[in-house]
Formats: sequence, structure tokens, C-alpha cells
Amino acid sequence: MKKILIILNVMATLSCIAIGSKFVLMPMFAETLFKNDYQILMFKCDNVMRDHLIAKNRVMFEKSDKSLAQLKAAEIALMSCHDYDRLRKKLKVWGVTDSELSHMGLEAIEKNASDIIKYVEIHEVKY
Repeated sequence: MKKILIILNVMATLSCIAIGSKFVLMPMFAETLFKNDYQILMFKCDNVMRDHLIAKNRVMFEKSDKSLAQLKAAEIALMSCHDYDRLRKKLKVWGVTDSELSHMGLEAIEKNASDIIKYVEIHEVKY
């Protein structure tokens, strides 16, 4: 009887360690390992989607070879969004929550805030 209790206690302890690893250690490890790549891909994807929207609208209002070439280039650049989506799903499998992913995304925006201001100043339509 005493051996059975010891075995059950060991199994319970190992189960607690496994659950703790799954819900605490794995997400922390994944975030540490992939955070920089995630932020870079998220920022690139955001910019690429914006460029694609601009190129698509330009084709609607100005049908020219140049605007079509820009649209085609923007569509090819959308591959970075595929890479971003794959990494996001990988992080979710590792147990990283949507809140943590959003937080990493906000950090990327803050980190690149000066780039965003330059981007807006360059592309802003002045009246």
C-alpha cells in the first residue's frame, strides 16, 4: 500500500511538472526565442498590406503599366504576411496567448515608431 502511495505521489508530481512546463515554461521559451522574428515579420506584413492597398487603389484610378507593375510587386511582397502568419500559429501551438502576441506587436510598433513617422511624412498627401 505504501509503494502505491509513493508511485501515485510521483505521478502527481510529474503531472504537475508537465502541466507547468506546458503552460508556463513553453510559452516563455517560445516568446524569448521567436519574439524578435515575430516583431520584424509583423511590422513588415503591416507595411506590405498597406502598400498593397495603395497599389490596388492606384490601379483602380490610374490604369497604367507602372501601376500594374507596382501592384504585382506588392502582391509578391505579401509573402512576408504568410511567414508572419506561420510564425504566429507556431507561437500559439507553443502556448503563447493572443494577449502576449498583441503585446509583442505593440512593442514592435513602439520600437519602429520613428520609422512610422518617416513613412507617414514621405507618403502623406499634402493639400
